Order: sequence, then structure tokens, then C-alpha cells
Amino acid sequence: MHDIRAIRENPAAFDAALSRRGLEPVSSEILRIDEARRAAILEAETAQADQNKAAKEIGKAKASGDEAAFQKLRDEVAAKKTAVAEMQARAKEMDDTLQTMLMGLPNLPFDDVPEGADEADNVEIHRWGMPRDFDFQPKEHFEISGVQPGMDFETAAKLSGSRFVVMSGAVARLHRALAQFMLDTHITENGLQETWTPVLVRDDMMYGTGQLPKFGEDSYQTTNGWWLVPTAEVPLTNIVNGETVEEDTLPRRYVAHTQCFRSEAGSAGRDTAGMLRQHQFEKVEMVSITHPDHSRAELDRMTDCAQGILEKLGLPYRTVVLCTGDMGFGARRTHDIEVWLPGQNTYREISSVSVCGDFQARRMNARFKPSGGGKPDFVHTLNGSGLAVGRCLIAVLENGQEADGSVTLPDALHPWLGGKTRITSDGALVSTDAEKPSEELEPEWD
Repeated sequence: MHDIRAIRENPAAFDAALSRRGLEPVSSEILRIDEARRAAILEAETAQADQNKAAKEIGKAKASGDEAAFQKLRDEVAAKKTAVAEMQARAKEMDDTLQTMLMGLPNLPFDDVPEGADEADNVEIHRWGMPRDFDFQPKEHFEISGVQPGMDFETAAKLSGSRFVVMSGAVARLHRALAQFMLDTHITENGLQETWTPVLVRDDMMYGTGQLPKFGEDSYQTTNGWWLVPTAEVPLTNIVNGETVEEDTLPRRYVAHTQCFRSEAGSAGRDTAGMLRQHQFEKVEMVSITHPDHSRAELDRMTDCAQGILEKLGLPYRTVVLCTGDMGFGARRTHDIEVWLPGQNTYREISSVSVCGDFQARRMNARFKPSGGGKPDFVHTLNGSGLAVGRCLIAVLENGQEADGSVTLPDALHPWLGGKTRITSDGALVSTDAEKPSEELEPEWD
């Protein structure tokens, strides 16, 4: 949410920033509502003071025995009480109107975010790895013969409908290994705190991170009012909802592996084949809560964490800065990491890392207390995939596929697969030196 004081001080700058997102000027309407709201509040407070003053006079009249004055004052106080209640209701209505308007406006982009209308205007800032030169026509993940026994879309459709999958055998194990590999890397090498969170959250948690009120149709709500999280960003960021934390506890860096649920509203007909765009999927999510002075550097650090996972897996990728027209609602700057998918012969998003400034913190009322004293200030929040597990699975399968339908798996995953190194053309998970299941690695004991 936006700081109304900043809008009052420089409405032209506010409108200029929104115009970079393709939005019409709104500061004049905001300030009109704000002025009416403040006038209503002042009127209610003045009337409340008059009511309190008259109430004190009632006691004096009663004590003096002046029954006529007592009755007159009592009637006046009763009338004032009704008027005050009406004024307070009007002031609250104006305040709710202002809050709703501010809640519906996106965050303001940093000055260094490129101008643009859509993804065609995003700017590449980094590229790593060379796409493999196949001596055969590479297939999409669901077409690879070694993958097909472990990726069942028909059964999933029977169970749940379209855009679900049942994974089994080697594919299911590889999917699990990827998530564990990501978690362990972020915890042991990147210094993130492993966190386990609910996947059902309340309305105010979705408001806090910006999924509500504008994007409710993108998520699923239960019959008793909970929301299924579209990403662990929601519970992780809201850990500081309503809190004032000590400055020396910042930054707080969280990581969680969760199920995620999205309705994919508005994406009908897009990426319907395979498991690229599902209603239920898994992500390893990173969230940082930082001091305002450090959030921009934290964006680069988190981007490096996500890129590092792909580099360990040997997956070519590129990183782009999203333009103003393609950036998400709550972000001030976003880095999208796109992994190479040979089956589609293109790069596809596998992580989106964003710095939100104090936008979410204002919605959550999340602050920090400066170590040197002074007034508490809003924290800054960041979030990013580290990575989307299902899309990483797709990338591993497509980049590792062989002409016979088998899949060679990245060296970095072997310890999480019990030493197994490939999926055969008939879907078995085996070691390189034998077309049969290998012995599990024995744990090393001191």
C-alpha cells in the first residue's frame, strides 16, 4: 500500500510513476477523498469533544438541583451522541474508501526499471551456459519415453480434472530429490532459515502480501474462508505481520518447500500440455525481511541464490529485468530467471525474484525498531522462487534426454538419488554402470 503523506507531498511524482505502468493519473481523486476523510474525522472529533464537555455539565446541573437544566443537558448529550456516531460512521466510510483505493493500486517501479508494455520489452542482464547441441530432435518432457511411465495426466484428470498430474516411480523420486537438493543448498550454502508453514491462510494474510483484494480469482478459497496459498511468499512474509522487530534481527531470510495452488484464471489455452502450468505444484520459496537501506542489494543476493541452483544442475538460463508493463502488482523491481527448455526450443520462467520495498510492510503494519533509538520504520520485503520444483523437473528431463528415450541426470543430484544417475527408456531409475537399480548409498558414520 502507498504512503498517503508521500502522495500529498508530491502528487505529480506519484502519477508519473503509475503512468510508467500504463495507468491514468489518480492523485487528484486520492487527495479529494483524503481531504474529505480528514474533514470528517475532524468534525467527528470536535463533536465528540463537545459531547464530553456537555456530559460533564450534566453532573453539575444534577448536583445543583436544577432539574430543567439537567433535563435539557441530558437531551442535548443524547442528540450529540447520535450525531457523533453518524459522523464517526461517515469518517470511517471515507477512510475505508481511501484504503480500498490505495489497496488496488500497484507498487511504484524503481527508476532503473525499463519502460515497456509486455514481456517483449524485458531486458536481459545475464546469461549462463550453452544450450546442448542435440544430434536428434529433442522432445518435450511428457513425450520422452522414459518419462511417460511416471507422469500420468489421464489418471490425474479422472481424479481432479485438467492441469493436474500423478507422478510415480523414477519421476516422483526425481521431483522429490530436486526439492530436497534446493532446500539443503539454500540452508547450508546460502544461509536461509528452513521454515515449515501452513498452506491455509486467513484473508488478512492474503491482503498483507497483495493477493487481495484485486487477485482473489487467481487463488482458491475454502468454504470456511481460508485461502490455499498460491506461494509460500504469503505465510513467510506475514510472519512479521503486525510486528515491530529489533533492527539487529534483520535481515531475516526464510526458505520453505510447500504445495502451491493457483486457479490460473485468464490463462485458458496456454501451456495446457504437460506439467508446465498446473493448478497444484511445488515451490521452494525464498523470503527476506530487510532494513530499507539493504533491500536493493538483497535482491541481487537472492537472484544469485536462485541462479546458483541452476548452475549446480548444469541447466542453461538467462536472467531478465521485467519492464514496467510486465512487472507484478507488488514489485518495485523484478528479476525473472528463465531456464532453457530444448523441447520448446526457448527459455521459460523458472524463478521470479522481486523487491517490494515497504509496499507489503505497510499493508501488514510490519516495522523495525532502530538500534540507535528513534521512531520505528517499515521493513522492506522480498520474495523469489528458489526454484519452482515442477519446472525444474521439466528442465532436467528435457536437457538430459537421450536419443533412446532415457534421461541422464545431473551429477549434483546423485547424492539425493541414492547414487542413481539416469532414467532408462522404460522408466527405471538406475546407476550408470548397470541397467538395473543400484545399491543405495550407505551413510557415512564417524
